[in-house]
Amino acid sequence: MGDVTSAASSPVPTAASAPAAVPSVLGLAPVIPVVVLHDAADAVPLARALVAGGLPAIEVTLRTPAALDAIRAIADEVPDAVIGAGTVLNPEQVDAARAAGSRFLVSPGWSPRLLGAMRDSGVPFLPGVSTASEVVTLLDEGITEMKFFPAEAAGGTAYLKSLAAPLPQVRFCPTGGIGLASAPAYLALPNVGCVGGTWMLPADALAAKDWGRVRELAREAAALGH
Repeated sequence: MGDVTSAASSPVPTAASAPAAVPSVLGLAPVIPVVVLHDAADAVPLARALVAGGLPAIEVTLRTPAALDAIRAIADEVPDAVIGAGTVLNPEQVDAARAAGSRFLVSPGWSPRLLGAMRDSGVPFLPGVSTASEVVTLLDEGITEMKFFPAEAAGGTAYLKSLAAPLPQVRFCPTGGIGLASAPAYLALPNVGCVGGTWMLPADALAAKDWGRVRELAREAAALGH
């Protein structure tokens, strides 16, 4: 991601203690599970199930009080997972997510202040966009990897296809309303590196702590990239 991973002004952990960065979010897996956790105790078994199913990149959204503890637990106890923070909305959350062990950051949108903090974090990040003007503005900042959100509501595959010709240098992770049936159409697009989704995390399976079912659904999702 160009200079994204080379920034050295992060106010969070030092180089000796910071979690290792990854070169790009988009190359980790065809599907990134978007996880909302209300109980941090579920974080480790859930992450292990996703990794066992072939989905090592896991985005835990900062939508619940348990999120940072969940990220910290996965970072500490599931070494094969590449844990990231989603729904990052401000610089304070950037710092907290990095301190908890996040190795990438995802936001539903962006502001200059948030963008600066994510750039300074030292890890790859995906700022959210839903219009061509937002994409061009981020290109002007040297950013070429973005989240397309909310994907289905914002125009879906047809919209992304229309961006590919005038903006071929940009690659996206579409998220929002994507399921197992629609994911292949997104992944077939030349400007899509991966998709984000929740379909491998059905509410009834999480409530029952049915990690075996999560593992099998993750395996099905991971196969989309083959």
